[in-house]
Amino acid sequence: MEEKLKSGFVAVIGRPNVGKSTLINRLVGQKIAITANKPQTTRNRIRAIYTDENKGQAVFLDTPGIHKAKNKLGKFMMEQVDSAMADCDIILWIVEPDKTIGPGDERIAGRLLDAGMPVILVINKTDTIGHDEVLPVIAAWQRIFGMEGQKNPFCEIVPISARSGSGCDILMDQVFAYLPYGPMYYDADEVTDQPMRVIVAEIIREKALHALRDEVPHGIAVVVDEMKWRDRQNEGIYDISATLVCERETHKGIIIGKGGSMLKKIGTNARYEIEKELSEKVNLKLFVKVRENWRDSDTLLKNLGY
Repeated sequence: MEEKLKSGFVAVIGRPNVGKSTLINRLVGQKIAITANKPQTTRNRIRAIYTDENKGQAVFLDTPGIHKAKNKLGKFMMEQVDSAMADCDIILWIVEPDKTIGPGDERIAGRLLDAGMPVILVINKTDTIGHDEVLPVIAAWQRIFGMEGQKNPFCEIVPISARSGSGCDILMDQVFAYLPYGPMYYDADEVTDQPMRVIVAEIIREKALHALRDEVPHGIAVVVDEMKWRDRQNEGIYDISATLVCERETHKGIIIGKGGSMLKKIGTNARYEIEKELSEKVNLKLFVKVRENWRDSDTLLKNLGY
């Protein structure tokens, strides 16, 4: 019966590059959030929906990595984290398997103590350490937040590997254990509430993140200018044009590459994945524009969807 099913929102938080997006894609069983080994990969709050007809529905809120904001885009990103934590039923705090817990982690833990909701500590990337090192890592986190009479903010500690899937079934069991009973928020076949144009833009940005040097990707945004379906000789094709927005003329040259080689690489890789997402052929055209200091412009941030 529906009244016996559980449903709710699960905020997935953590510092940059701890594997939040990779974990959400693993839990949902489909690529929803883009991934890259670079900070600020996730900028907006993204909803990914997991439905189990016997257990219920968990709506995961992927959030930007927690960091000290240096511009208006960074401030917007941290507001997305705050909003997710305020709107959820459970918080998953994703950390790496390190026995040395820094001041940044302590500040996050301090905020979670006042969250007023279940917090599950998820120790990710356990595939990068030996099996006998997992328990000492768990003990270190328990010790630092259980000393001197401080209340432990965690209702559970779950070691996992988002990359291999190890421990993810246990994590899902814990999520449903703490979710409240309630109705479904989305249809059973929905996996995200993101419009397709947003998904396409994020795929393009992911491929740019993978292809470009470290100093360029932070200043890149992607806008889908046009996305139209066209019948072509008894079969269809999506015509998509998108613009990569960067902050400097020098970055524009890097994005385009010698003879257009870099832009072609980004476009080829993006088109392949967009075609998989749409299950249709795609004609993708990419352009590059410079908008200086767009990350500190309220108007440009709004125009770019932030």
